[in-house]
Amino acid sequence: MTLADELSNPPPAKLLVQNVSKTYQGARQTVTALQDINLQVAEGEFVCLLGTSGCGKSTLLNLIAGLEQPTSGSIYADGQPVTGPGRQRMVMFQEHALFPWLDVMGNVLFGLKLKPGLTDSDREELAMYYLKLVGLEKFVHANIHELSGGMKQRVALARALAPNPRVLLMDEPFAALDAMTREQLYADLQDIQQKRCKTVVFVTHNVREAVCLGDRVLLFSPRPGRVHSQYVVKLPRQRDINDVAVAQIASAITVELKKHSTPLNS
Repeated sequence: MTLADELSNPPPAKLLVQNVSKTYQGARQTVTALQDINLQVAEGEFVCLLGTSGCGKSTLLNLIAGLEQPTSGSIYADGQPVTGPGRQRMVMFQEHALFPWLDVMGNVLFGLKLKPGLTDSDREELAMYYLKLVGLEKFVHANIHELSGGMKQRVALARALAPNPRVLLMDEPFAALDAMTREQLYADLQDIQQKRCKTVVFVTHNVREAVCLGDRVLLFSPRPGRVHSQYVVKLPRQRDINDVAVAQIASAITVELKKHSTPLNS
């Protein structure tokens, strides 16, 4: 298998969430995290899930990833029911979760170990391709503890992209970074998503971040989480989070969010 073969676009990726609810049974009470979620994500679409803490955004991401199962309803990826984790749906969390005993190249290679049909040479070529894509080709043999927070997230992004998944699921991956690093990663992520035609579902509570990155922004109400409205963002790419147009749309969405926000203990 050549690098060109491996990097060719996979079949169309679509996600379908039908009537999904998720309930957690505790010792003293039952908590409904999500209720009657219906969602379709088209191939190559960048969808942001936006809402206050505790509204079920991350829960829905975990369900799509197959890390948890819905209490009711169904989730489909490429027309097949999601019953567990799969190589075509890669997750990137807020914490980079890199292996400190491996260097940068070793961390990216780790995600390729279980991918069939690749030689060691193929894997190294792929890993280097994605490290170049995230701007880390000069840090191939660096130890993880030598990297800044932003560089660690770049390694995590390269590791998630290397198996060439059809869907990238991102749970507030830039929340812990400083503003300047985040802005650079916004540009990088938009560029990569456009070049590689990835379908992305991105969880955030940052309104401007959602508008800067998303083709669509879905607004969640507080628990039990429901999608109460959505915004289609038609601004051209690349977008800058400091653009006036981004700020204007973000302001309108913030007003809408406040209408539906209630304290978590209410």
